[in-house]
Formats: sequence, structure tokens, C-alpha cells
Amino acid sequence: ISQTHPNASKLPLKDSFTYDDYRWAVSSVMTRQNQIPTEDGSRVTLALIPLWDMCNHTNGLITTGYNLEDDRCECVALQDFKAGEQIYIFYGTRSNAEFVIHSGFFFDNNSHDRVKIKLGVSKSDRLYAMKAEVLARAGIPTSSVFALHSTEPPISAQLLAFLRVFCMSEEELKEHLIGEHAIDKIFTLGNSEFPISWDNEVKLWTFLEARASLLLKTYKTTVEDDKSFLETHDLTSHAIMAIKLRLGEKEILEKAVKSAAASREYYTKQMADGAPLPKYEESNIALLENTVADSRLPLVLRNLEDVEEQGDLKIDEAIDAEVTENGFVNGENSLFNGTKSESENLNTEKRNRETEDAKESSSESTDEVKE
Repeated sequence: ISQTHPNASKLPLKDSFTYDDYRWAVSSVMTRQNQIPTEDGSRVTLALIPLWDMCNHTNGLITTGYNLEDDRCECVALQDFKAGEQIYIFYGTRSNAEFVIHSGFFFDNNSHDRVKIKLGVSKSDRLYAMKAEVLARAGIPTSSVFALHSTEPPISAQLLAFLRVFCMSEEELKEHLIGEHAIDKIFTLGNSEFPISWDNEVKLWTFLEARASLLLKTYKTTVEDDKSFLETHDLTSHAIMAIKLRLGEKEILEKAVKSAAASREYYTKQMADGAPLPKYEESNIALLENTVADSRLPLVLRNLEDVEEQGDLKIDEAIDAEVTENGFVNGENSLFNGTKSESENLNTEKRNRETEDAKESSSESTDEVKE
């Protein structure tokens, strides 16, 4: 109720209620609203689910859904809990940036943590039209937001597909556009078992190594600096979260650099040794696939968010060790705000299932701060 409302004078908190109190109250409601279906299931609406929102997050699987028939949220326990134990639920495959922004906590053992990067094919690239067509056939934009993950490998099948096309030669692009096995080549763009060529693999991992290295240089502190600062300073909870967030991003980028370097070395050796290139059409997998080409669909191919085309990359510039940070789509904006759900996650909202996931259905729905 507004303090100017006629009934405001009757409120016991009228004289002591401050703007900070108002911010706390609004945040408490806004960070706990959840999208649920209306009774007829035709659209979604917002609701508070207080008891469910009491549960803190842990790693696991989504075990919450919405029962349309009974018009209620249903949550199954992740494990057996004893009387008096805290009950945890899995909030979803969110990065720590999303947890910090939407839920106000940093999860130390987040197996789904990741760093967003923006990549795109430059329109001034001589092979732009061919690359754009190959990417379009695979359902991937020419410019978009991807992610480097804390897990191994650090890239998704979709990002692998993009990087392969990004690094293709003119001849390799032609092979993916025309010819008897063009559909097979599109189909396996995101499959690590079937490289385009050893040279293509060397180029893409060299690029990724350089890209992640440059992003690391945009930070003013190192991993060691952040760890030392956390140990030697008396910090507020907000400061601790902020430092942990940038520390976690740097650790993901460092892992990506090491992983990319190892892959680059491996494929360089394969190329030097003249190793035979695995061919999809000659593999056992191909024999198991549907042989009707027209019914085949590419691997991975989901919509991506935050598509931007400014400052897109040329492969010859990107792999150059002397390339400046401004030559990359991110530039210095390596700390992202996580205000949208990660586009590389499986699109759980579109799954055809009887009970819709109430926790993942909105990146705006958030939960209790972990103590």
C-alpha cells in the first residue's frame, strides 16, 4: 500500500518503512514468482509457491512438474531424507551468473557453470555466403551467443559445428553444399567423431585457444589474485559472490585454453602422421541411420538468443596471435548478466510431457538464497 494511501496511517510500519525495506519486499516477491499454466493450460501465469520455494538448490535432476489435472505443483524428492534434514531440489541447468542475478547465491559445485561468448562470421569474409548457407542448413545462426562449459569437452555439439564451418576452406564448404554425401556432412557437423579434416580441427582448436586466452586478459586480476583476496579480506556476502563469480569464469576459461591446446596438439600430430580421416558414410553409425536422405535432420539445431552481428570475426584475423581484443565480438564485456535462460540448454519448455517443469519454465523464476 502506498504511504499516501488513506489507510497508510493505520499501518504500524508507516514511519519506519524505508526505501531499502521496499526494495527487499519487492525483491522477495519478484525473485520467487514462478510461471505456471492457467487452469485450461492455454497460457502461463505467475504464482508464488511458498513451501516449495523454501527448498535450496543442489546438483541433480528436475523433479518438479505441474499437474494440470489437479492444478498443483508436484515435487518428487531427489533422494531419501531423514527427519530434520534439509530438503534440496534442483533449480535447473543454470550458470552461476544466473544464480547470482536471479536467486542471490553462488553455488560452489555447479556442474552446469559456463561462460557466454559471442561469435559470428564476418560479412566481409570472402566465403561468408557459403558459410552462412552451410550454417543455415544446420540450423545455426551466422552470429550468436554460445558458451564455454566447466565440463570436458568445454564446447557443445552446436558450438563445435559452428567452429567447423567458421574454419572451413572453400573446398570444404563446397563439399557440404553439393555432392552425394553433402547431407551426411551437414548431419555430422557437431559430431566429434567425424572431423571435416585434420587441418580444420587444428584451425578451430587454435582459434578457441586464442579466443579464450584473450578473454582471460580482459580481467584485471588473476585466479591466484582472487583466491588470495578471498582468504585475506573480510568481505561482505555480496563482495564474496562477485569475486567468486569472476573467479569461476576465469577457471572455466583456463580449462578451455588447456583443453583447446591439447586438442590442437592431438590433431596436429594426426595431420603430421597422415592418419586416415574417419568417414561417416563408411562407419557403423551410418549403417544404422535412416537411408532416406530427405528424412534426415541435422544434429543439434536449436534456436539461439542474443543474436548480434556487430564486430564479427574473420578466421584469418581470429587465429592471428596479435589480434586485438576489439577484434572479438565480446571485447571487454566478458562478465555477462545472465538475465536470459542459457540458449544452449535443452529447450525444456517445449518438451511434450504431461507435467511441465515449473522451475525451468522461466529464467525469471527464482528461489531461496542458499545460506
